[in-house]
Amino acid sequence: MVSVAGVVGILFIVAVNTTMAALATRFLRVRLATRWGAALYVALIVPVIELLLTLVLSGVLNLGSNLGSPVAVLAVAIFLPLALGAAFDFFWMPAPEEVEVPDTL
Repeated sequence: MVSVAGVVGILFIVAVNTTMAALATRFLRVRLATRWGAALYVALIVPVIELLLTLVLSGVLNLGSNLGSPVAVLAVAIFLPLALGAAFDFFWMPAPEEVEVPDTL
């Protein structure tokens, strides 16, 4: 049976991974000039970073509970936050071209 602390730990892992995915997506969209380049890097690099974060948070810090299978871990802790973070950046945040940046010296 899953404890309340285990559920809170899983939700914390999902929140951290979602935040990281949104920030990484925004960073890649701002830095890369092509749309396909940002999408390709988001699809290939961000899940690796999320996997490392999940291993640290669930292994070293012992947060979360046993989800039962590796497929469940991939779905809940990596692909769900990746989809939420990328959707947050693509649909809620303005496009990088639309943001006015002040001139610097």
